[in-house]
Amino acid sequence: MAFSTRLASSLWSALAALRWAAPRHCRGLSTPQGSEPSFNLGGIFPPLATPFSPTQEVDYAQLEGNLHRYARIPFRGLVALGSNGEYPYLSSRERVEVVSCVHRALPRDRLLLAGSGCESTQATIELTVSMAEAGADVALVVTPCYYRGAMTTAALIHHYTEVGEASPIPVVLYSVPANTGLDLPMEAVITLAQHPNIIGIKDSGGDITRMGLMVHKTRQEDFQVLAGSAGFLLASYAVGASGAVCALANVLGDPLCQLDHLCRTGQWQEARDLQHRLIEPNTAVTRRFGIPGLKKAMEWFGYYGGPCRAPLAPLSPAQVEELRSTFSANGWL
Repeated sequence: MAFSTRLASSLWSALAALRWAAPRHCRGLSTPQGSEPSFNLGGIFPPLATPFSPTQEVDYAQLEGNLHRYARIPFRGLVALGSNGEYPYLSSRERVEVVSCVHRALPRDRLLLAGSGCESTQATIELTVSMAEAGADVALVVTPCYYRGAMTTAALIHHYTEVGEASPIPVVLYSVPANTGLDLPMEAVITLAQHPNIIGIKDSGGDITRMGLMVHKTRQEDFQVLAGSAGFLLASYAVGASGAVCALANVLGDPLCQLDHLCRTGQWQEARDLQHRLIEPNTAVTRRFGIPGLKKAMEWFGYYGGPCRAPLAPLSPAQVEELRSTFSANGWL
């Protein structure tokens, strides 16, 4: 068993090396020039909500409908199976089918990031390979956290190094302490940034000092920092983040792409004004009401939200009214 695992790891490492050495004709790739990243993650990525039918089955037709609408927005790409995709509630088969569905509908100039993090290193490698086969361009790998006390810096470096070595596609680290109770240690990030197949991190913690230090400490590496929320997007760009994965982009994709453009072109006053109007709606669909709030808001903007999968419960009428008032007060409804 150990021999076969090492053999598989070696084979996938060879495939990864060939992928990186091949001409850059794949979606989203650019030829390295100077300090430019070899794999450009700059821009806005919505972490897709997974649509469910009234009987809580994955509704692929509604997913395709949302994807067709998102194709008209200048996103850098899409994230399938992030936290907002109710990833822990999907079976392995459903996870692969969702990524396949998104891949088929995605414009060829957009990137597809797919969540493949599991609690064990072996399971993460196996799912990452499956995501690559389903069409993902990049694997988004959340920190294992069930045995949180044992997830030392050394253990996490070992975990991600093994995944990076075995993955046939580039890997982005994913630190989301609100869900895992675990911040990926700075020392681990700096070490892992040196791995040729680990190309970035999505940091959802909201600590701008930490994000700025990540950018600074990894500036010599081919490594990019992505903000994990629309609430601190401007601030993250100000300290050097390359892009962002924002739940609110499922609802207000165009304004977030506009904010991205304003920051990149140095229009900071306009960017600040727009950022201010996005803070409260972002909080409402993340910390305040979570995925049920996000899906309800999607319906007001012409997308299919639908139910969540149990045990996530729908909003109460009072919560729906509060959510609507938050969007209205900031000029979005």
